[in-house]
Amino acid sequence: MKTPLPIRDGVAPSYVWLQPGPWPQLRDFLRERFPEVAAATWQDRMARGEVVDGDGVRLSPDSRYRPGIRIFYYRELEGETPIPFDEQILHRDAHILVVDKPHFLPVIPSGRFLHETLLVRLKKKLQLPDLTPIHRLDRETAGVIIFSHNAASRGAYQSLFQKRAVYKVYEALAPTLHGRIFPFTYRSRMVEGTPFFRMQEVAGEANSETHIDLIEQRGALSLYRLQPVTGRKHQLRVHLAALGIAIVNDAFYPDLRACKADDMTQPLQLLARAIAFIDPIDGSRRHFESLRTLSPI
Repeated sequence: MKTPLPIRDGVAPSYVWLQPGPWPQLRDFLRERFPEVAAATWQDRMARGEVVDGDGVRLSPDSRYRPGIRIFYYRELEGETPIPFDEQILHRDAHILVVDKPHFLPVIPSGRFLHETLLVRLKKKLQLPDLTPIHRLDRETAGVIIFSHNAASRGAYQSLFQKRAVYKVYEALAPTLHGRIFPFTYRSRMVEGTPFFRMQEVAGEANSETHIDLIEQRGALSLYRLQPVTGRKHQLRVHLAALGIAIVNDAFYPDLRACKADDMTQPLQLLARAIAFIDPIDGSRRHFESLRTLSPI
């Protein structure tokens, strides 16, 4: 999507559609839509020409509210917490960028993270304005993630994930599971839980599947190889917790722990170890592997 504002310091402009409503002026809508943003902040952004419509026309607080248009603006955060861990680039070609992500670093801007996200860091460092992740990786999880930086070929790589034509391997450090013969497959039905950011298992036809194998036992803990067949949110974390072996330092499962805020001393012991697929452009076999290791702190 072409935007009327350029990427600024690695951050692409955000936008919001103006829906039909009772607001006579733009300031009335902004006050209700973004109650956490002070009116003076919007006024300052508009004075700098950083709030515009789809044609790039500058807007002011007194601008008439016009349903059906989009307004573009830069999201700004104050006092963003630095993430003191670095990403590593594993591969770059004319189509994709493969990165080894550290724990705690979000992939895309959200909530209280903007500049301290993998996407914005990479856009700044590499000057790749069209960079986009083509699959998910939680903030708490480290390891291999693939980005597209070529809009013309992006759909071909995205379709690999949609068709489940990507081989993904994770590793997890968790309590030793007794009474099972490895490898085995675990299936369950997962739905959104409470609070909204958690998942839960319910009775019914399975919609999630994970192959689980034992790599090595380390006393009371073991290192497991996990291959998700499906890609449900938090699937690996939910499945291991359901087996009674919640991943070390998991603050969500089986029980929700108090928020650790900016404490980064206990990373979730889950690693996206490797990704492999047949390249949709040249037909070559691609295999990318993380350089990181898991060990409880």
